[in-house]
Amino acid sequence: MTPQAQRKQVDGRPTTSSIGQVIDLLRPEFPDVTISKVRFLENEGLVTPERTASGYRRFAETDIDRLRFILAAQRDRYLPLKVIRAELEELDAGVADGTAAAMPLGRRPEGLPGAEPKDFRPSQATRLSTEMVATQADVSVELVKELHSAGLIEPGRGGYFEAESVIIAKTAKELGEHGVELRHLRAFRTAATRQADVIASLAGPVAGRKDPDARDRAAELAREIAALSVTLQSTLVTVKVRRELDR
Repeated sequence: MTPQAQRKQVDGRPTTSSIGQVIDLLRPEFPDVTISKVRFLENEGLVTPERTASGYRRFAETDIDRLRFILAAQRDRYLPLKVIRAELEELDAGVADGTAAAMPLGRRPEGLPGAEPKDFRPSQATRLSTEMVATQADVSVELVKELHSAGLIEPGRGGYFEAESVIIAKTAKELGEHGVELRHLRAFRTAATRQADVIASLAGPVAGRKDPDARDRAAELAREIAALSVTLQSTLVTVKVRRELDR
């Protein structure tokens, strides 16, 4: 019997799901989701399934919706849990006072970098050829090849590009329209590599701990540092450019 069949309503009342059934439901959209990951999110207070008298977790539809929200925000926007928590609190507050009773998880709370409905759609294929990257980014194949040669996008072990390559190609095209050439983009690549090395050096030891949540905690640490790094880098650039223009 499929998880969907097991979770059909009984006597008009919605049933709940075990953690294993939840994993089966989420895995087609989030292949990397694990029981350990769900438990980690529960320990962080982001999802609170019911417990049976014998201590087993039972997840309601709302719990599963929250998990989809969290996993999509981490995957598609690389948000740290503190930001995701703030978004969920905004949504919860809206539901509690009746102002967002019909708002599905995925609607952006005002003033926060929120999730859009697209966050819940399956992500683009993660095995992209050069031509597929060009098509999805609406750029030329030549540009994709140039970005590859410059080391701005790199295929994985199987020779295919990941979905992030599409974002990089789109951004490179838009920067080009402002006069930013490929040689300029290499500076961004160098800076990103240095930042990634710093983050990896800090998160790596956490991942190596003998703790079932170690890898999840390391990934969360990396997301938090990355988000702070983006803020710092953007602010430093803004200040520097303003001073250059004021000369």
